[in-house]
Amino acid sequence: MSSQKTKTNADEPILSIGKVASALNVHQRTLRIYDEQHLLVAKRSKQNRRLYSLNDIERGKLIQFLTRNLAINLAGVRIILKLLETGKVKPDLYIQYIKDVAKSAKIDNKIQQYNVERLSKRGKKLNKTANT
Repeated sequence: MSSQKTKTNADEPILSIGKVASALNVHQRTLRIYDEQHLLVAKRSKQNRRLYSLNDIERGKLIQFLTRNLAINLAGVRIILKLLETGKVKPDLYIQYIKDVAKSAKIDNKIQQYNVERLSKRGKKLNKTANT
């Protein structure tokens, strides 16, 4: 008897937009925006459905970390992603790499938590007098 191990290719597009949206806890529209902005471009099936890989999920986690924790806009995210690709950083190390860079730039957890709280209130009416 020979035991064969199935090797998973982290770049193989196998996950639907719904599964990835659920895994990242975002709306499917968010993933479509990332696709339109060339931040997280899905492969297409023969039926023209978006399919994502495990590495795409890691990239999605990084995009969320950059936008939520570090308050970086999508143009900044695009630049950072290009730098990571140029520097040959592996997708599963993206977030740790950026955390190390943020720490060296003196962006600590307290600042990141403030950004998360501030950005989670975006779009909500915080104060009725704010628009007057």
